Amino acid sequence: MLAKRIIAALDIKEGRVVKGINFKNLRDAGDPVQLAKRYEDEGIDEIVFLDITASNEKRGILMDIVKEVAEEVHVPFTVGGGLKDLQGVRELVKNGADKVFINTAAFQEPELIREVSDTLGSSNLVIAVDAKWNGDIWEVYTHGGSVPGGKDVISWVREVEELGGGEILLTSMDADGTEDGFDIPMLKAVVEAVNIPVIASGGAGKPEHFREAFQVDASGALAASIFHYEKYTVGDLKGYLKGCGVDVRT
Repeated sequence: MLAKRIIAALDIKEGRVVKGINFKNLRDAGDPVQLAKRYEDEGIDEIVFLDITASNEKRGILMDIVKEVAEEVHVPFTVGGGLKDLQGVRELVKNGADKVFINTAAFQEPELIREVSDTLGSSNLVIAVDAKWNGDIWEVYTHGGSVPGGKDVISWVREVEELGGGEILLTSMDADGTEDGFDIPMLKAVVEAVNIPVIASGGAGKPEHFREAFQVDASGALAASIFHYEKYTVGDLKGYLKGCGVDVRT
């Protein structure tokens, strides 16, 4: 069995790392390059870079920041936000991204998943899925969590897998930024619905939350706030998880 991955998220707006609650009320968290370097020094397994306003602003990703981060850090680096075609994906890889993730464009044009997977390989393609409970289903949202998609998250992730998506980055909009824990029921349902790796995102506030995510077989768990504001270091988290018998990378 592969070791569980600890992943740091860098949500970027206007060249700065930001963090909000439930995708709203964003506040500044620092310089993306400096934070990425700090997390690498602490032992982070991967870094995810999300240009959170690219889709809504209908523009490309801030490539200068991507290139600078890629030059400074050497852990796997996944980038997304506003990607809409294969050309944009190729440009990201050219500028240093190890993997790419697609959200809105994949939902609007599912065949893009197959196209990118056939070109890059499924292991380099992550499909980001933002979802929240609407009273009946966990509904998929697009455009940075601002547009309801009308589709159940379980049916969508199954479609993603069939089309060649290599990994799911699952963010609970209900839990995002609350630090009250991952949405374990949704996470468990998605993990059980597919055979590809699933990364838990949204709600991490303490080491116990990561243990809970790994207990339902998440392959990785992502956090932002607890790292940005130095509530816990990556070392603190890995030390706790090792003590609980979780296989994490050293």
